[in-house]
Amino acid sequence: MNTKRLVEALVGGLPTAAPGLFNPWADVCAEDLAANGPDAKRARLARHLDCEAEFILCGEAAGWQGMRHTGLAFTSERQLVQGTVPRLEAGTARLTTRDKPFTEPSATLVWRSLHALGIADRVVMWNALPMHPFVAGVPRTNRTPTDNELAHGRRPLQALLAAYPRATVIAVGKKAAEQLTRLGVTPAAAIRHPANGGALAFAQGMEACVKVRRAR
Repeated sequence: MNTKRLVEALVGGLPTAAPGLFNPWADVCAEDLAANGPDAKRARLARHLDCEAEFILCGEAAGWQGMRHTGLAFTSERQLVQGTVPRLEAGTARLTTRDKPFTEPSATLVWRSLHALGIADRVVMWNALPMHPFVAGVPRTNRTPTDNELAHGRRPLQALLAAYPRATVIAVGKKAAEQLTRLGVTPAAAIRHPANGGALAFAQGMEACVKVRRAR
């Protein structure tokens, strides 16, 4: 697989400098170190995609503490620095100017489950909207993407699914399930997002998906 070409198919057509939307692979965040610019995030995404994926986890949108800085869904600076994300260098250097690495609770819960299930190295992460929607003028916020904004994510999601035709597709949260449905794709499962008390339901949903996959 040519992962650089796949990265371009996923992010090359996304809008840049759009009001209330941050594009991790084109826009520059004031809190990112110079070495963690758009090119670094594209290279990181290419390494993440370089696998024979058994599972695709599709979430809603990027968050201000996570994908905005890493370029990877369900992943925060903390996981990269700790070396818990497969195919990325163990002990990655800091990404941001913050005193301590950014930590996204959902990312922590997701990777904990993936490692516990023994599938962390065979999972590809993505979002229905692969951009960070924030309240205009307040980058350190998250908000629910509009239907018009979600439309930006349909072509990239189609490209991702085409690249891994044998992968089990799992929708994490309602927006992800709705986006897949719009594309005519029925996910193998639509499971609870780990945020806001959903950690146990998420873990149980993932475990059930893994059992079904292994029973094939």
